[in-house]
Amino acid sequence: MTSTFAQWTLDVKDVELMARFWSQALGYRIDADGTHLRPPADAPDGALSVWLQASAGPKHEKNRNHPDLVAADGTAEAEVERLLGLGATRADVGQTGREGFTVLADPEGNEFCVLDRRSS
Repeated sequence: MTSTFAQWTLDVKDVELMARFWSQALGYRIDADGTHLRPPADAPDGALSVWLQASAGPKHEKNRNHPDLVAADGTAEAEVERLLGLGATRADVGQTGREGFTVLADPEGNEFCVLDRRSS
């Protein structure tokens, strides 16, 4: 028997702000409780839900894990620009520029990547 991923949990200070950002970034809907984000009806089977767990503490250093996103439509460059427009910022975690992804941070500084293309 094995386990499968079911949910991505992110500790956040401002649940409402982060729910708005991540729901728009992923095209997810915000549940009535305001802390759970659900995939759209047309999402592939196994799409992860997101839980924004309220935390009083600030983020202090680089994330030890993070999501990698890929543009559903269009190009990585266009997706990066869209995410920047939603409130993301560019992040420097020591990348060289030759990695095949762009590192961004959400409005609370949590890093994530936008891949140039889906890896197989």
